[in-house]
Amino acid sequence: MSDTQYLQWPFFEAHHAELATTLDAWAAEHIVSSHGSDVDAECRALVKALGQAGWLRHAVGGTAFGGAADAVDTRSICLIRETLARHSGLADFAFAMQGLGSGAISLSGTDAQKRAYLPRVAAGEAIAAFALSEPEAGSDVAALQCSARIEGDHAILNGSKTWISNGGIADFYVVFARTGEAAGSRGISAFIVDAGTPGFEIAERIDVIAPHPLATLRFTECRVPLSQRVGAAGEGFKVAMRTLDVFRTSVAAAALGFARRALDEAMARATTRKMFNQTLADFQLTQAKLAQMATTIDSSALLTYRAAWQRDQGRNVTKEAAMAKMVSTEGAQQVIDAAVQIWGGMGVVSEHPVERLYREIRALRIYEGATEVQQLIIARELLKAHQEV
Repeated sequence: MSDTQYLQWPFFEAHHAELATTLDAWAAEHIVSSHGSDVDAECRALVKALGQAGWLRHAVGGTAFGGAADAVDTRSICLIRETLARHSGLADFAFAMQGLGSGAISLSGTDAQKRAYLPRVAAGEAIAAFALSEPEAGSDVAALQCSARIEGDHAILNGSKTWISNGGIADFYVVFARTGEAAGSRGISAFIVDAGTPGFEIAERIDVIAPHPLATLRFTECRVPLSQRVGAAGEGFKVAMRTLDVFRTSVAAAALGFARRALDEAMARATTRKMFNQTLADFQLTQAKLAQMATTIDSSALLTYRAAWQRDQGRNVTKEAAMAKMVSTEGAQQVIDAAVQIWGGMGVVSEHPVERLYREIRALRIYEGATEVQQLIIARELLKAHQEV
């Protein structure tokens, strides 16, 4: 495991350090970092393994529904994502999507919905997905066009979603659709749609540079019982934002895990690579690069676990989560690029650890709100606080 001194920071309790070290040992034994061509099968296997080992219990809220605690513990989720990301980007993805896909149910679902879905998610027996983005509505959630008209005790969904992680392998999807109670973000509701529901289909599978299950979804007169609505009518935007406030911080943690692995790989190369009768690490240029990498990682970690701790204290973390996500993902890109440079030609060989990291990190600067969107969120929160003074 990388340097673990940060686990002694006051953000954490004793059980958090134990969680991280125990998971690291488990991951070293059960997870491989390289992957074959059948990513769907590997993702299913990872979800099953994470569930059987008990790690997915931390992704859902409520001990009565299979969770590890009465409420989702943000610090635990972040530590798990950071640790898994150091071992395998796909393992991190498998864990994260179980949490994000079921997060709306954990936070805003009825007891009946929680009983129906969360225990299976925690056990790795059902794969979850979060369906928010659309072809013309990514960062601007209020612009989504997928609609749900109410007929009796059903909602009839029409439209499409895209960039949906776990698309094609999920057992259920939390889908956000416009129900029209008000204009903009105030007229959106969330619904649980089971795979195989008539009128719901996978329109297209999407391939990306760091492969994972991803798809475009299509809804055509898809009938969903109103009992499957998550939260109140017209409250879908709030449900989505509450969910993202938890998992946006965990994206920062995943980036942190990638960056820590990159520094480990860079240190191993720099201290063993012979050059001009000394090692690469003996050069001041290399030392400066390593120093910047380590400082960037600690800066990211402080912001990430500050946001996680604050949320676990019941505070609003919209600004803090955005800061953590922005700094950690942008910083990890720089750290990983430096690691590739230190490895030289070997660093761009397909499936080399730093080459995989280089592909894995790029998407994190985009999904769950691109860096530019995080800047807008931070500025908006600053201006709001200034106007309230």
